[in-house]
Amino acid sequence: MDKKIIQLYDEYTHKPLERSTFLKRLAVLAGSTAAAMAILPQLENNYAFAQTRDDNEEIQTERVTWNVAGGEMKGYLAKPKKPGRYPGIIVIHENRGLNPHIEDVVRRAALAGYIALGPDALSLLGGTPENADEARAMFAKLDAAQNIANFVAAVPFLMKRPECTGKVGCVGFCWGGAMANNLAVNSPDLKAAVAFYGRQAAAADVPKIKASLQLHYAGNDTRINEGIPAYEEALKAANVTYELYMYEGVDHAFHNDTSAARYNEAAAKLAWGRTMDFFKKHLA
Repeated sequence: MDKKIIQLYDEYTHKPLERSTFLKRLAVLAGSTAAAMAILPQLENNYAFAQTRDDNEEIQTERVTWNVAGGEMKGYLAKPKKPGRYPGIIVIHENRGLNPHIEDVVRRAALAGYIALGPDALSLLGGTPENADEARAMFAKLDAAQNIANFVAAVPFLMKRPECTGKVGCVGFCWGGAMANNLAVNSPDLKAAVAFYGRQAAAADVPKIKASLQLHYAGNDTRINEGIPAYEEALKAANVTYELYMYEGVDHAFHNDTSAARYNEAAAKLAWGRTMDFFKKHLA
């Protein structure tokens, strides 16, 4: 697919653009409105591709809540059915909220032997709506400091679950990748944080990080990658344990297998394998 179309969609989902403006510009790039409508399903998420079934005989799922200042956070939790105690992983969604794709990632983590929790950042605003444009608009209404505090509260909630070993990490994607970096800054109890193509934490805050970090970036993602040099310099200066991987020739959101135009199977599988190996090492 034309990289200009990928860049336009990235602008639409992150600036964000009004949908009408996005569609008009897409039609220009595609050559016609009909061509734009044919391309659109490849760009937008198709949750039919969320393949890890919630009735899998190896895992069990439930909806959970925990108290925060100002209300109650909601989340989706998955864990192995086999009795035992497992390390915990907090899975942090993109700027579309807690949707079927992220719930699928939560289930994948449970299948790998973790108790996994997907919080809904929009809980205090009524929860994630089905319409992705509505969800994105709601993110502008979040109070940044309160939002971070809500995710920090998820760490002890998961740690104290009887099925949890007490060791907790997090993995986030896009908006959630930025939150993973900020969670590492703000939660001294967090043992490991993995950020997929997420904005970096402020360099001045890096010395607060106690967790080990693993960072995944897309080669074509100039918007996010501009912040890498300063972040890496700060991590080295603060002696933070980290791994950084760049996946050349792939786009932002390459791990999201519900978006056909941006998903890159080889990079996604490699990055997820590295993520699981990282958690195995740091949450043991």
